[in-house]
Formats: sequence, structure tokens, C-alpha cells
Amino acid sequence: MADASPSRLWPRHVAFILLALAIMFLQLLPLNTMAGGLPFPDLLLLFTCLWTVRRPDYVPVLTVACLFLLADLLFHRPPGLMAVLVVVATETLRARAVGLRAASFGMEWLTVALAISTVTLGGRFALTIVMLPQAPLGLTLLQMVMTILAYPLAVGVAWGIFGISRPAPGEVNALGQRL
Repeated sequence: MADASPSRLWPRHVAFILLALAIMFLQLLPLNTMAGGLPFPDLLLLFTCLWTVRRPDYVPVLTVACLFLLADLLFHRPPGLMAVLVVVATETLRARAVGLRAASFGMEWLTVALAISTVTLGGRFALTIVMLPQAPLGLTLLQMVMTILAYPLAVGVAWGIFGISRPAPGEVNALGQRL
């Protein structure tokens, strides 16, 4: 219950924003200049989905929209496309977060996998409709699979470093509202 107090809520917002900015910064660095190999998971999407499912109160929708719009601009993607898709996906996950609290980890993983798949394939479909150039389908699908497979590791990192875990059933915030 102490974890949901307003004095602990803002540092969690800031931690999520700093994590997202660090992920964007690392993606902009030319660390791997050789072609080939497995694509790296989309960590920004992965951690956003994870935090939304585990602690929806730590990830406001405006923060998600602004961070993904910034990512769209930095990574030269169509501005707003990924932001809209991720906002829709995270709001869907936010609506299901209460039901996923009592569910098994496998069900949580499946739900997040469906959200990641929807965002990836929805973005690809939108780019196909407007006939914009895009990465090969196999590479996109491989990155999507790598992102989904990285979810358990991301849960461990979020729990170990940031203390992000599912709220207990019946847990309330400082205002007495159920989480």
C-alpha cells in the first residue's frame, strides 16, 4: 500500500521516462555496424507493455504518447503512427490489467504478445496501405518474435532493478482507489 502513495508515484513516472530515453539513446548509437544476425527486440515497446500490465498507474497515457512520438521522430518513422498504435495497445492492456492480476504469468505473457503482434502487424499494414518502404517481412516478424521472447527477461529486470511487480488483489492507492 505504501508503494501506491503519491510521493512514490512520481519517481516511478520519472524512472519510466528515463528508462525510455535511455533505450532510445542506446538505439541511436552505432553499436552494431555489421549486417546479419538476429534483430534486437523492441525494448521500448516491450517495457511500455510490461509497465502498463504490471503497474498501469506508473505509465500515464500522455507519457506513452509523447515518448513514442519522440521515438517516431528520432528513428525517422512516420510521425505518430507508432505512437497511436502503442497508445491503443497500452490502453487495451490497461483495461485488462485488473483481470490479469489473478491470471497466470503465461496468460499475461500471451496478452502482451498479442499486443506486441498487433502493434507490429498494424504498423506494417498501415505502411503497406500508403505504400511506404519498409523492412522485409521476415525481419519484422523475427524482431516481433524476439520482442515477445524477451518478455520474461524484461519482467525479471523490471522486478529486480525497478521493483515493478503486479499489485496484490485488493491493494489500494493513497486515495483509497483500487489498483
